[in-house]
Amino acid sequence: MNGLSKTTLILGVAAIALTACSSPDSSDAATTTDTAVKTASAASGDLCTTMGPQTPRDITSKVGLNTTMFDMAPPSTQMNLCNIHTHTNAEHKGPGFSIFAGATDDGGYQCNETPNLTEVELAPYTGQRSYEGAEPGDTIEVHWVHTTCDTEPGEGLGNCVSCDDPTLRVETQVLLVTNDGNGADMMDFAYLGNTKNGLNQPKTLPTGTGTPVQFLGSTTGPSYTQAVCSPAQVTWSVRPQCAKVDAASVHNWARSDKAFNETKSHGVRQLVTAPELLSEIK
Repeated sequence: MNGLSKTTLILGVAAIALTACSSPDSSDAATTTDTAVKTASAASGDLCTTMGPQTPRDITSKVGLNTTMFDMAPPSTQMNLCNIHTHTNAEHKGPGFSIFAGATDDGGYQCNETPNLTEVELAPYTGQRSYEGAEPGDTIEVHWVHTTCDTEPGEGLGNCVSCDDPTLRVETQVLLVTNDGNGADMMDFAYLGNTKNGLNQPKTLPTGTGTPVQFLGSTTGPSYTQAVCSPAQVTWSVRPQCAKVDAASVHNWARSDKAFNETKSHGVRQLVTAPELLSEIK
């Protein structure tokens, strides 16, 4: 992809695929406030500035000084869905998900509505369990990964780069898990063998949560930092507002969308704040 060898890219995404489900490493917890994270990153001086633009980011800021450029990916409807997975707490920060949850692998950001959830919405989930890290009251960030490779959806990100010079796009929605039966049905956004115009596609993608913010970035996950960057080149499409999702439907999705073998929501990569590591949002 645009100057990256296929081998380098596969190694990069394979690393995140292997480590995203690992348990949080307490040694990564250097601070507990949003301000402290930004201060520490700015003071470290240990930025991987030779890499392309990184992700996740604050999507309310358009600032970016990274000069590595590559073409925006085509719309997701013109690409093959290759993976669906989630992260517990939002990796990105946005208008609807700006409550800082901590600087560890299970930190990130929570939906703004979290403190206002009712007792009914927060009632413990007691149904059939198939997925960890998505309890009532949890924020999850869902990634629908698309590729230009002629591939089938599957576990991890390896098959997303199974062709020469793959182009990647990640459609993103932050969801707030509730248990009152009124949240969105995760099954509406599942794959389940669905195709459109000969391409593997989710049944649908979330709507009503604002115009997606598009930018150039990388893969995410807790194995990467501002000092250890992802080599992948990815077009991101992040919806700016949260939506509620029914807890039972998340377990149903994990149980039913067997192609992905997803049993646990992944950890987060802390917010990239150094302008040198960010692309400018046009």
